Amino acid sequence: MTTTHIRPADAYSPLYFLASLGAGGLSVTFFMYLMFWVPYTGRPVPVFEDLMAVFAAGPLALQVAVAVAMAGIAVMAFFNIKLLVWNLGALARFRQTPAFETLRNSNAQASLLAAPLAVAMTINGLFIVGLVFVPGLWGIVEYLFPFAMLAFLAVGVWALRLIGDFLGRILTKGGSFDTGAHNSFAQVLPAFALAMVAVGLAAPAAMSSNAAVVGIALMLSTFFGVSAIIYAGFAAITGLNAMLQHGTAREAGPTLMVIVPLLTILGILSMRQNHGLHMGFDTVSNAADTMMFMARILAVQVLFVLLGLLVLRKQDYFGDFVFGNKTSPGSYALVCPGVALSVMVQFFVNKGLVAAGLVTKFGMVYWGLTGIAIGAQVLMIALVIRLNRQHFGRPAASGTLVPAE
Repeated sequence: MTTTHIRPADAYSPLYFLASLGAGGLSVTFFMYLMFWVPYTGRPVPVFEDLMAVFAAGPLALQVAVAVAMAGIAVMAFFNIKLLVWNLGALARFRQTPAFETLRNSNAQASLLAAPLAVAMTINGLFIVGLVFVPGLWGIVEYLFPFAMLAFLAVGVWALRLIGDFLGRILTKGGSFDTGAHNSFAQVLPAFALAMVAVGLAAPAAMSSNAAVVGIALMLSTFFGVSAIIYAGFAAITGLNAMLQHGTAREAGPTLMVIVPLLTILGILSMRQNHGLHMGFDTVSNAADTMMFMARILAVQVLFVLLGLLVLRKQDYFGDFVFGNKTSPGSYALVCPGVALSVMVQFFVNKGLVAAGLVTKFGMVYWGLTGIAIGAQVLMIALVIRLNRQHFGRPAASGTLVPAE
């Protein structure tokens, strides 16, 4: 008997956009090295010229860190874009199949929001690539901000249309939403997409010196940020109710930790908006308040990580879907919490503890806490390599590899 061998990724699911998202997020973790270790003045972020100054006259250890960061950003940005292009093509083909219509009439319709989520992440990632690798970019950045806002706004409208299609169906057709199958936080994904758009729209608010650009960015990012919070609240509460009744859906177990990246994004959104208000409208910002704000975010994140890992361990999720022979595209949702925790720890240490004067920059305590962020980053890189081999690598010698149902 002839057996057809396919990669698990060939049995397509929109959740594979999370593979692109994870790579994009990892590029941000490398940018944290530059954001907080490289000296720069007069700008809210380091640029190409600051990195070249380090290579010209900086200490050897910092030169090595910058080289590692630039290489990491380049590699992860490549995979981010490569996987995004693959997903867009695969989704276009998937739309022509009966399986797509089945998905559109089920709870899994919300998974289509992974597409605008990944695209918004890529736009954010490309801005980082520009800062790091394009000489003189900051000299024309004010001309780029309006185009960036238009791009994020277009992605935001796309996300809202997909959400409208989903809510329009389930709120007007009785019985079209399976509440029993809502036993996870998978329905929080649309809020994740809205938040990613919001944080992108907030970037000009933090970086532009044009009051009109700052004001527009503040208003647009606030709309999408508030929308994300409201949607996430309803989805999480109803999902928790279903989990209490039916237990957590095994393949959707990683979604229990989707609150972690959502809070990191909303936290960065708030900090960007506060910086824009401070620079553009002379509001007062307090380092101690910022420290406590991030401490509260981290507390919630750690609680959800512990909850998620508890459920995944009880269900032996890692034994089957990460280290075992079963595959599920939802496994890529495991990357987001680790990446988000790494980024938030970096912000908490530098914008919180150091800024408030509790920790000396580059001291022993500083590096001990920063080591947590770097450790999470390294683990997520290893996880991405493992998952990519499972889902996109060569098929096994015998049998047919398909995603677990």
